[in-house]
Amino acid sequence: MALFGTTPNTTAATTNNNGDISNDFTLTSPPEDGISDLRFSTQSEHLAVASWDKKVRIYEIAANGSSEGKAAFEHEGPVLGCCWSKDGTKVVGVGADKAARMMDLAANQTTASQVAAHDQPIRCVRFVDVPGQATPVLVTGSWDKTIKYWDLRQATPVASVQCQERVYSIDTKDNMLIVATADRYIDVIDLNKPTDFYKTMQSPLKWQTRVVSCFNDHTGFAVGSIEGRCAIQYVEDKDNASNFSFKCHRSTPPTQRDVSNVYSVNAISFHPQHGTFSTAGSDGSFHFWDKDAKHRLKGFPEVGGTISATDFSRTGNIFAYAVSYDWSKGFQSNTPQMANKVMLHPVQLDEIKPRPKVAAKR
Repeated sequence: MALFGTTPNTTAATTNNNGDISNDFTLTSPPEDGISDLRFSTQSEHLAVASWDKKVRIYEIAANGSSEGKAAFEHEGPVLGCCWSKDGTKVVGVGADKAARMMDLAANQTTASQVAAHDQPIRCVRFVDVPGQATPVLVTGSWDKTIKYWDLRQATPVASVQCQERVYSIDTKDNMLIVATADRYIDVIDLNKPTDFYKTMQSPLKWQTRVVSCFNDHTGFAVGSIEGRCAIQYVEDKDNASNFSFKCHRSTPPTQRDVSNVYSVNAISFHPQHGTFSTAGSDGSFHFWDKDAKHRLKGFPEVGGTISATDFSRTGNIFAYAVSYDWSKGFQSNTPQMANKVMLHPVQLDEIKPRPKVAAKR
């Protein structure tokens, strides 16, 4: 059994710790360029996919793994992120055109309307509930070093927060918003005071942050970086003893035992029911982990290209992953031969359930 911090060689013989992707389904009619983000609705079996081809596409996923495109809308530049409203009726995309655009599916809209703007490209977006606001608020994070809160009923932001550097990743759970920026800054915001930093820290990892993802119980978050490492970080100081980091998405060539190839951790997703989580990276593999047991549940074989984005469906029975170029080797490596697809993995209980808790010995 592989513990955190160990990276089995992908050519090793299959064991109970190695997962199977032979039954994964391919999403119908995928984007025509790199896939930057994908998000499942929390209310239905629909998946939004953002792409460098300037489009956000919405698909319906059937129980048998088949999929069908239902809607799409365009930006004026590459789309870098997307999200759903909490009631599942609206999809928002953000991107290099410095705008957030929203399609209201319940209103049967065929085009998107602009709902937010920044001075630089917008990297990420989420809906949050802010106490005192009658409706959910849209939060956008930009390379202009700000996050902005938007009431969709008005054209100007209700608030703007200056960050230390360019915003690379945000995530939210309940009243907690996590903002990760360049120079490894991580800001924790309590949405009861949405314009204040509850806590600011530098990432426990030594290199550039790629992704942050909140625990289901909003007590902390996971951080992924370009150095093939993931950190588990709790917000409150009383839980500092539970913080740790571990190596992942690294490989050792069979003929070079003293060499370690290090890959970026591009995506971290938490299972909505079990609280276990996935990591996926530039090595083209994904893994399921139990942070409380500090244990790797399943490691899956390489999928034929870098993995740029992941998400679990609302029930956790489908794990979507984008096999698409992540720009980790520059524009030179973005060739027509690069894979560009979204895969749907049927999640089995034994792959994702936490390890049984062992009673402490007296």
